[in-house]
Amino acid sequence: MPQIFPRSSNFIPLQIAIVLGVMTAGALGAFWYYWTPKYTRVGYQPAQPIPFSHKVHAGQLQMDCRYCHSFVESAAHSNIPTAQVCMSCHSQVQKDNPKLAPLREAWETGKPVQWVQIHKAPDYVYFNHSVHVNRGVSCVSCHGRVDQMDVVYQAESHAMKFCLDCHRAPENGLRPLDKVTDLGWTATPKGKESKQQAQLDLGNELKTQRGVNPPVANCAGCHR
Repeated sequence: MPQIFPRSSNFIPLQIAIVLGVMTAGALGAFWYYWTPKYTRVGYQPAQPIPFSHKVHAGQLQMDCRYCHSFVESAAHSNIPTAQVCMSCHSQVQKDNPKLAPLREAWETGKPVQWVQIHKAPDYVYFNHSVHVNRGVSCVSCHGRVDQMDVVYQAESHAMKFCLDCHRAPENGLRPLDKVTDLGWTATPKGKESKQQAQLDLGNELKTQRGVNPPVANCAGCHR
């Protein structure tokens, strides 16, 4: 009986098995990467050129976040303080501390301190700090209790789900504008209601007053 298929067809099952194996490995690898802190960056805590303690400055000394990050209310991007801002205090306070040598060098040369950025949105994501801050979204919602961190780390995933959860229920995080940088503030319960219910009641009230309606179904709201 003549052979219908060429001998090379004998290798087709093997080739299919190899392709399926590669695809399965790729799918597992993608799942492992995109669903772990390596991708979401949770816990990312790089060493900085100067051991700046937010716990001391924002916590113990109760410095307002906006003293150093002065653009959060007026610009899409937050700003890292310049050497001039730091030296407004440290020209007198601990001015000879050897740990502050990079700061003094930056002040004398005009070259900025090479801080390592921790929180960074992907290039395909549009995020406006001023829009959120001016609607009553606190720094703590996205950055955690930085006033309790000696070394700042990324506390939240900032993944798409994290943003959408807030956009779907902004009442969970809205607060009075004068409490935006008060990271330890919580809504005061009325009577026997829980703190969570107190936040929901206040949040819903503020959402209506301020016309807060963040994009959820419209992809162009965050991807421009």
